[in-house]
Amino acid sequence: MPRVAFTRNLQRHVACPPCAVTGATVRESLEGVFTLYPKLRGYVLDEHGALRFHMAVFVDGVPVTDRRELSDAVPEASEIFVMQALSGG
Repeated sequence: MPRVAFTRNLQRHVACPPCAVTGATVRESLEGVFTLYPKLRGYVLDEHGALRFHMAVFVDGVPVTDRRELSDAVPEASEIFVMQALSGG
């Protein structure tokens, strides 16, 4: 099962300790996490179900390419890391 982890910054706003979930895609895996931690959905996804602009998701260290449908494949023993993207200068 993929392991999903979140930055400590997100954990300050809503409980979301690392967890193992089932899912063959990023969407399926995140839906498993949202079942455990429903309040997390609004921090990660927008009202259309797409990844929020200020969020970044990595699968085994590689950024996801499909930010709308979240269809990137997730191998069985992968780690998904969710973080807030930072910008500025």
